[in-house]
Amino acid sequence: MTQQKTLGLIHTSATLVPVFQQLCNEYIPRVKVFNIVDDSLIKNVISCGELTPATARRVVNYVGSAEAAGADFILVTCSSIGAAVEASAALTKVPVLRVDQPMADKAVQMGKRIGVIATLPTTLQPTSDLVKRRAIVAGKEIELTARLCEGAFDALMSGDAATHDKMVAAALKELSANVDVILLAQASMARVVDTLSEAEKKVPILASPQIAVQHLASIL
Repeated sequence: MTQQKTLGLIHTSATLVPVFQQLCNEYIPRVKVFNIVDDSLIKNVISCGELTPATARRVVNYVGSAEAAGADFILVTCSSIGAAVEASAALTKVPVLRVDQPMADKAVQMGKRIGVIATLPTTLQPTSDLVKRRAIVAGKEIELTARLCEGAFDALMSGDAATHDKMVAAALKELSANVDVILLAQASMARVVDTLSEAEKKVPILASPQIAVQHLASIL
């Protein structure tokens, strides 16, 4: 009998716990899952305007803690701390995955003109950088268009989800006219895609949570 695998999830927002729990129940029901949540990580990144060495060290510590807790595989669900996730992978005996890597790989396979959309500059830059590097790994030339929905994140944080959704939807429609595929740099934007009609979604729009868990299902 094969031993049950354990997945450790590290989040920077408690709102992502049920999102990933549902995906894990659907795609990897026989894998045990535990969560580590610390929203001060993303708050520090946003207030500093970048991932600082001090915050990166804390991310590395959480990954080590997840390994010590018995995780056979670790998924970090925040794109903004991606660089720290990659650094921690070299220090850990179990595989560590940043949530947006499977999505970036999929986009690179799907088209040459790739759009990345975010509501935070601290997420836009790491995801765009990741897509460029994954294209090099795949040996493909791409044209990247990065689009920031300025003000949308502040609207969401102040409780005005409708304004956030309207701004993101407008940016998605505009971007879809000029690219082959769009990546959502933040999981929080995925629900906006469901509000668009098929005619408005001219190109595939990828969100990281489902693609990441499907990727885990293929290896776990």
